[in-house]
Amino acid sequence: MPYIFVEDFVRLYYEDEGSGRPLIFVHPPGMGSITFSNQKKLAEHLRVITYDMRGNGKSSPSNKAITIHLLADDLKILLDHLDIDKAVICGYSNGGAIALEFALSYPKRIEKLMLIGGFSEVCTTLLHLEFLLGIYTVKNRGIPLLAKVLGLAHGKHYAEKKAIEQYARLTNEGDLYQMYTEGLRYNCTERLSQLNIPLLLIYGARDYYVHYYENIFKKYVPHTDTIYISKARHQIPTKHYNELNAIIKAYCLT
Repeated sequence: MPYIFVEDFVRLYYEDEGSGRPLIFVHPPGMGSITFSNQKKLAEHLRVITYDMRGNGKSSPSNKAITIHLLADDLKILLDHLDIDKAVICGYSNGGAIALEFALSYPKRIEKLMLIGGFSEVCTTLLHLEFLLGIYTVKNRGIPLLAKVLGLAHGKHYAEKKAIEQYARLTNEGDLYQMYTEGLRYNCTERLSQLNIPLLLIYGARDYYVHYYENIFKKYVPHTDTIYISKARHQIPTKHYNELNAIIKAYCLT
């Protein structure tokens, strides 16, 4: 299995399939690279890279305090290891914060940016409450419960639900707690105007609690494009993968 050391005693698990334009997926904290199992089909057209952030999935726990910038640095180290000068980055949910921080910190290393259910800060009541619920659950040693909820929410059938649940249970409790608290604090809205790359927002048409964030992106990044997937809620990579893969393929190959 492929691993890369990003620091002493901290290694990241990754998978690298296909050839052509590099496309890297960034998962939300607590889920791991299994989130994008259905996107591996894109390896027929692109070089598809998925990985587990430190403290998630098959990767090592962190040896230092988690910050969004630290996680963005890990992504840069992964690109360096794979000899990728520029890539298309796709962040899902709070994984979008890491993708945004990477784009803002290393603008020469990113070609295009896609955010699925993305946001630049947590400034709405429902999203704020969701983060607080996650923080409370992890603080009270509720990763097994959280893993079950993630599996039920994202899986389309029993086997997929159990696979996601089991993968989420691998998450390091302390790291996930920090990822949630840092995600709640993270705010790059005022820096969005620095983005000079193509930006595509992908939202579920029924994912109402993040629709507000489209207005923020378009205010600071006028060249933003948005696609709403009909009948979809938040779990687009797993429950609406055919539509998502078609969108990603068209976006990356043009």
